[in-house]
Amino acid sequence: MDVTRLKTLPLFSGLSNHDLELLATWIDEVDLPPGKKLLAEGTFAYEFVVIEDGTAAVSIDGVHVNDLGAGDFFGEIALLATPQRTSTVETTSTMRAGVMTGANFRAMIRELPQVAERVRQVMEERMLPTHETPA
Repeated sequence: MDVTRLKTLPLFSGLSNHDLELLATWIDEVDLPPGKKLLAEGTFAYEFVVIEDGTAAVSIDGVHVNDLGAGDFFGEIALLATPQRTSTVETTSTMRAGVMTGANFRAMIRELPQVAERVRQVMEERMLPTHETPA
């Protein structure tokens, strides 16, 4: 993924050019059509996704719980806290996203502590029993 575009994503704001260049080696950019199921609740986790442009819907047990858009990310819970996906995420428009393998995501968490902290904060919010926006 291009470093210039990475700078525009809130999750990566404030990173040095060196860190952004490292991050760019870990992220593949993909274009996705509307109606594409990106994560399926109950399946094992293999990737982390950051939305560059477009939208997606999050559901749990078939019930819509949240909408995601540019700058949002998902997939972190099953890579860090649980062995399986906690929700289903499906594109609701054309989407451009950055996708990281689980191994690259774990490298990011180790090497970029400021990003790791942001990811963990969002993950903790999503895992609260009263909060209805996990991914």
